Amino acid sequence: QVQLVESGGGLVQAGGSLRLSCAASGRSFRFNTMGWFRQAPGKEREFVAVINWRADRIEYADSVKGRSTISRDNAKNTVALQMNSLKPEDTAVYYCAGRGTGSRLWFGIRPDEYDYWGQGTQVTVSS
Repeated sequence: QVQLVESGGGLVQAGGSLRLSCAASGRSFRFNTMGWFRQAPGKEREFVAVINWRADRIEYADSVKGRSTISRDNAKNTVALQMNSLKPEDTAVYYCAGRGTGSRLWFGIRPDEYDYWGQGTQVTVSS
């Protein structure tokens, strides 16, 4: 059974930082693109950051660009998202996702293109 388990969320004041982690089990994602998405109450799930299997192609949503860093450790089957200078509008449930099929070259930011999802971790930023 494939599982993605996020951790690291919490309550933080505006301007603070959090590091989200995602641990995969049940299969290796070392040759697959991994991404972070978020969903705020009443809103659709949206792209945050994506990293390809070699970590040489990375993209960020404009809303987090310059404040966030995505990284991965293929040996540990993990992906992380460091978020700095957090804002109240960053409040959401953050999800880790993995592409399970297709070419190593695949790279996408649409949630419906990902095959595996974690249960999410809540990030709340107070003003």
